[in-house]
Amino acid sequence: MRKKICAAAVQFNIALGQVDANLLRAVEGIRKVGERDARLAVLPEMWSTGYDYKHLPELAEQTPRVIEAIKALTAELQMVVVGSLPEKEDGRIYNTAYVIDQGKVIGSYRKLHLFSTMGEDRFLAAGDKTLVVPTSVGRIGVAICYDLRFPELFRKLALEGAEILCLPAEWPKPRQEHWRTLLRARAIENQLFVVATNCCGIQGKLDFFGMSLLIAPRGEVLAEGGESNVELTALFDFEEIVTYRSQIRCYQDRRPEVYGTLP
Repeated sequence: MRKKICAAAVQFNIALGQVDANLLRAVEGIRKVGERDARLAVLPEMWSTGYDYKHLPELAEQTPRVIEAIKALTAELQMVVVGSLPEKEDGRIYNTAYVIDQGKVIGSYRKLHLFSTMGEDRFLAAGDKTLVVPTSVGRIGVAICYDLRFPELFRKLALEGAEILCLPAEWPKPRQEHWRTLLRARAIENQLFVVATNCCGIQGKLDFFGMSLLIAPRGEVLAEGGESNVELTALFDFEEIVTYRSQIRCYQDRRPEVYGTLP
């Protein structure tokens, strides 16, 4: 029998541009799930600032101290925390998810797919690498929000050994059913666990519905949030991955020689 872990989603209403308020809320949520024996906590997308495009260059300069605070917390609680923050480098701003494991940043992922429909590509630079990283809770693959609509990314993460997919998001109304359907599909087709944390509340003209999800490899929803601040937890039994993959042999039955390289 392989390991079991308690995983968590920390869902909250991000205060636009208010780094200290958001850091306080994140720390409170992480501590709450830590008290419930969570070893992994996933925060929303751009959780320290929200999409405060006008002030992002200045706000991104605070990201190093935010990371230091979460490093100290994860060292204290012996946890892994994943969430995305604005990262400033060489005059560019990236939407970067950090994997922080027991006091150390052990991986980072810059959002690959920028949501051009809402002009995200006008303010942010896109990443060019995927991430699967071994952690104290298992092998974690990371994606961010709009990435969810690109299944080839998730198959790549799965083929590289991901056991848990972590997805921070700011996914607004009225696309709740897309969110829920696509997340369950990513879990089912790749036969692994998913922790997807959305924000909630209203930011400017956007209304975020929350509905953070923890999903098992067969697509079973283990925990689901409503539209307000909430901390969700669920038990992940890694034996479920082994059992499901032995019963439905998707990986062995793949035909990559036929698929070829997609244009």
